[in-house]
Amino acid sequence: MSWAALVARLVLGGVWIVAGASKATALDESVRSVRAYRLLPEIAAQIVGAGLPLVEILLGVLLVLGAAVRVSAILSALLMAAFIVGITSAWMRGLRIDCGCFGSGGQLAEGVDPSYGWELARDGALLLFAAFLALRPPGRLALDTHLAVRKETF
Repeated sequence: MSWAALVARLVLGGVWIVAGASKATALDESVRSVRAYRLLPEIAAQIVGAGLPLVEILLGVLLVLGAAVRVSAILSALLMAAFIVGITSAWMRGLRIDCGCFGSGGQLAEGVDPSYGWELARDGALLLFAAFLALRPPGRLALDTHLAVRKETF
């Protein structure tokens, strides 16, 4: 199981880093993506859109390093659940938007269909990885494991 935890950490952490980095240099587009869901008041959409890339990168780095794995996994699960709710809501309300998960999002061009099913499947799988990590030890090559061993020797 420790190898499975390592793989889950690297996959989930890698996705967070790529998603956050793709939005970090284009905060206006990130805000536009959040706004397109029409779920938050304007000020909240601006705060979430601007802050989300940093949160994603931070979670990704912590998971890849294996530091604060349980906390990072729980926060990841909560964020994935929020994304699933947002995408499901957009689909049910007939919105035609790009999720904005990996960069620019917002309204889709005429004739372009949303890929909500794929996005929900992907986020559902990542939610399962996060839940697995929240319930398991951090796995191999994790700073948490290394620090726990050192703590026991004192």
